[in-house]
Amino acid sequence: MEKLISRFFKIPNASSVSVYLEEGGYESARRALKEMKPEQIEAEVKNSNLRGLGGAGFSCGMKWSFVPRNTGKPIYLVVNADEGEPGTFKDKYILTYVPHLLIEGMILTAYAVGIHKAFIYIRGEYEIPYLKLKEAVDEAYGKGFLGENIFGTSFHLDIVIHRGAGAYICGEETGLLESLEGKKGFPRLKPPFPAVVGLFGCPTVINNVETLSYIPFIIKRGSEWFAKLGTEKNGGTRLFSVSGHVEKPGVYELPMGITLREIIYEYAGGIIENRKLKAVVPGGLSAAILTADELDVKMDFDSLKAVGSMGGSGGIIVMDETTSMVEALRVTMQFFAHESCGQCSPCREGTGWIYRILNRIVDGKGRPNDIDNLLDIGKYLGGTTICALADGAQMAFLSYLKKFRSEFETVIPKQNKTYANA
Repeated sequence: MEKLISRFFKIPNASSVSVYLEEGGYESARRALKEMKPEQIEAEVKNSNLRGLGGAGFSCGMKWSFVPRNTGKPIYLVVNADEGEPGTFKDKYILTYVPHLLIEGMILTAYAVGIHKAFIYIRGEYEIPYLKLKEAVDEAYGKGFLGENIFGTSFHLDIVIHRGAGAYICGEETGLLESLEGKKGFPRLKPPFPAVVGLFGCPTVINNVETLSYIPFIIKRGSEWFAKLGTEKNGGTRLFSVSGHVEKPGVYELPMGITLREIIYEYAGGIIENRKLKAVVPGGLSAAILTADELDVKMDFDSLKAVGSMGGSGGIIVMDETTSMVEALRVTMQFFAHESCGQCSPCREGTGWIYRILNRIVDGKGRPNDIDNLLDIGKYLGGTTICALADGAQMAFLSYLKKFRSEFETVIPKQNKTYANA
């Protein structure tokens, strides 16, 4: 399943510290702790144009710079390894096959920001990735790469792995913090933002697994080199999770400026059985769906935003001509309705209401005004809730209805007075 075209993540069996060291692992961290000042690392990451690869796409270095260093409180690093976005499995690859790359990135991040305690919040269902990560952390402690006096310096860092319990909402950074503190994973109102008031009320850096895994290479080769791999405002490469109706599903590391068409047809082998492509989700289930006429969009954050979608988590779900868009949307909204934490009424009621109507349509009990009603309900989801779950549901939901409305109209009877159990 997981095949990789890679510049960085090609080390064979690098879950072992010995193999990782043979390939030059931990050299970036060793050199940085001995030869570089923390502010130099932060500047390199900022200049690299590395953006958050968990979904938001915010500048990584800029995010670090928001953290106050003089509050008298400890600063924490939290790694978001929850990866609950459907169609996304690139963090799983890193955790399973190159966990030391993440650990080295964490060391560099912690040194740059002045952090001595870090947490990895890993998706509860990720059993093998958890075991591989735990083994890697133990190996790093055994080698003296974690704990006290790392690489013979005065710097120290401890890492704690925390397993989630299967809630999508805990992938939202403040819901994750609540869960990490032992509470319900209800997202927090912002401001204050986690950089200032985060874990246990202390300044906190929260980054995705993939984001931190690029930092050793930025320090090794330089920010200018990394920035040039991507586009003007989107540095480097990223891992795209490709699934659905393609010949070669898997994880592909490719430059940020590559087009969606190239990913599907040159790397993922095209559509199975030479069928026609019908639609593509470009950035995880929350992203607006794209049609076959929109495949030439570049897969960086800004280009996808310009066409009304988003880069999100880089999860590409390909649908061929046999796909029912009505059924696909029903499954999508079933997910959002189920995973809503229920804290905000527009999300709690809206996603459930939309799912029930779609369920009725699929069951052949649709009403002539259902589509207009769905569009009206959908308008009130975005921008009305504490976190972005409703915004993601709205983006996906409205894109299906607007781009494939005729398909929905086809399955709704022009006159249907059977309203029982509606």
